[in-house]
Amino acid sequence: MSLPAKSASAPHVELRRVTKRYGSVTAISDLSLTVEKGSFTALLGPSGCGKSTLLRMIAGLEQITSGQCFIDTVDVTDVPPARRRIAMVFQSYALYPHMTVKQNIAFSLSVAGAPRKVQDERALEVARILQLEPYLDRRPAELSGGQRQRVAIGRALVRKPEVFLFDEPLSNLDAKLRVQMRLELARLHADLGTTMIYVTHDQTEAMTLADRIVVLDKGTISQVGSPLDLYNAPANKFVASFIGSPSMNVFSVEVTSVEGRRAAVALPGGRTARVRVGASPADAGEVELGVRPEHLSIVDTQHARAALNGVVAIVERLGNSTLLYVDTPAGQVIVEGEGNVEARIGEPVGLTIDEAHAHLFGAAGATL
Repeated sequence: MSLPAKSASAPHVELRRVTKRYGSVTAISDLSLTVEKGSFTALLGPSGCGKSTLLRMIAGLEQITSGQCFIDTVDVTDVPPARRRIAMVFQSYALYPHMTVKQNIAFSLSVAGAPRKVQDERALEVARILQLEPYLDRRPAELSGGQRQRVAIGRALVRKPEVFLFDEPLSNLDAKLRVQMRLELARLHADLGTTMIYVTHDQTEAMTLADRIVVLDKGTISQVGSPLDLYNAPANKFVASFIGSPSMNVFSVEVTSVEGRRAAVALPGGRTARVRVGASPADAGEVELGVRPEHLSIVDTQHARAALNGVVAIVERLGNSTLLYVDTPAGQVIVEGEGNVEARIGEPVGLTIDEAHAHLFGAAGATL
């Protein structure tokens, strides 16, 4: 049987109405997704949202209950993992402790029966790409955590896969090594241009590495977009709260009137704000207002533009910025200011809202 012709515009990886059930539990529900060739796509979400399950179905390590998986336009739903031209890097390095770095990198070629010359050439080529040449004769116990993870990536890279799959590969590293490895993964993607799909619960990893993020919630896709699209125009409260650190402030307000694309909302404490909304928002009723910490500013309590008044409860000085936790009639909100902002615990303050960057969420959590 002949394979379907490949289209230059076809997605590299495609999932069509995929569902995964474990008995009575549905991990993935009727999910469709396309991943473009050469892109770096992150699957982002909290623990239990289905992101690793989704990755394992693409790899062929989990059977799809219903739906189809395509790689390079070919239906691979029932194709074994070894024949999918993919390589997966796991959270655990899983290196062979008795083998050298060179032997670990070349292991899959050795199992496939490749000639020793080919194994050596490919291992050296991969070692150059990953800057592992000085460590080729060392064993895993003699390497740092970051070096071990690079060896694990090299073991996948040596097979020349069409698609790289990463399942939280940096979660076992300390903070400094995670930053270093993020830079190395970004460089690797820029050099190779290979399609990469990366699972993480860390939104900083997703925002800094990926050109496209898929936000998952309870086995469904909440939103797909670029990092800045998700940050500036979240589709719902879940995405708005999950993307960004510190998290977005969200509190209840009441819509009092709507004129065109602006809604007037009554804030806790009695003042009013005017917020941009979609084309057809509800005319009135209780909704939630979302404001990121950097879009709140400290002013005097009597300032004409003060939307909320409160009392500073906690001050966190981070050097280049300061986080203020302020108790207000809307609850405790977080304000992000300059590193030298003057504020003391117990001090009464007023808060202004950058209304151009505020969001309204309806009863079901969708952005209005």
